[in-house]
Order: sequence, then C-alpha cells, then structure tokens
Amino acid sequence: MQILKVFDWKTYIFTAIAVISFSNFMAVLFGQTIPATFMTFFKYAGETIILATVFLFALTWFLKARPHNRPKNYSVVVFDVYGQISKIQDIRTEFKTHDVAWSFMKQYKKQYPLYNFAMVSKLSKTDKPTIFRYI
Repeated sequence: MQILKVFDWKTYIFTAIAVISFSNFMAVLFGQTIPATFMTFFKYAGETIILATVFLFALTWFLKARPHNRPKNYSVVVFDVYGQISKIQDIRTEFKTHDVAWSFMKQYKKQYPLYNFAMVSKLSKTDKPTIFRYI
C-alpha cells in the first residue's frame, strides 16, 4: 500500500506546483523587485550627488565673483637700495586707479633703476597701508 503512494501522481503534482511557484517567486524577487529597489536608490543617490556638486560649484563661483572692496586711491612709495623709504622730486605718487599707478611705477622703475617702488593703499580694516604691488 505504501509503495503505491510513491507512485501516486497527486504527490508529484503538488510538489511540482510548489517548486514552480517558489521558482517564480524567486525569479520575480531577484529579477525585478530587488534590482528595481536598488536602481531606484542609486538613481536618487546619483541625482543628489549631481545636485550637490552643482550647488557647491555655484556657491564657490558666487563667493569668488562677488564684488571686492577696492581702495579709492593708491600711493606709490619709493625705496632706496638699502630698503629705506625715500623721496624723489617731481614724481607723481597719488593715483585714483590701480592700473594708472602700476603704469607709472613701471615707468619710474625704468627711469630710476636703483630705486624700488611699492603701490600701497589704506584699507578700512587695517591701520597700516597694504602693499598691492612691488617692483
């Protein structure tokens, strides 16, 4: 009687249905559900990283491109060969723009090669003048 149960077709059908349904469940789980979950996560993580990079770049550019407080006037200070402040008669030492002061400094350096020149200006935050250029 028990040998006949081994050859009973109902036992094999239920086992085959259980194996097929479990295989289908595992195929759907590992073929669609888990990859879709990971893809969604990496999609949002990638978007977040790109957005943060763009925001950081924009913030860096904005801070670098903001207008700086430029001095309203510049002075040229003359130094002799010993590094002491000296004066040369009949040269212009006060300027309103950086470019003009720099141009005059280059001209003075050609005319007076034994002297050094510094372009300085007083900023509102410090008591001492700040040197912008030195030749």
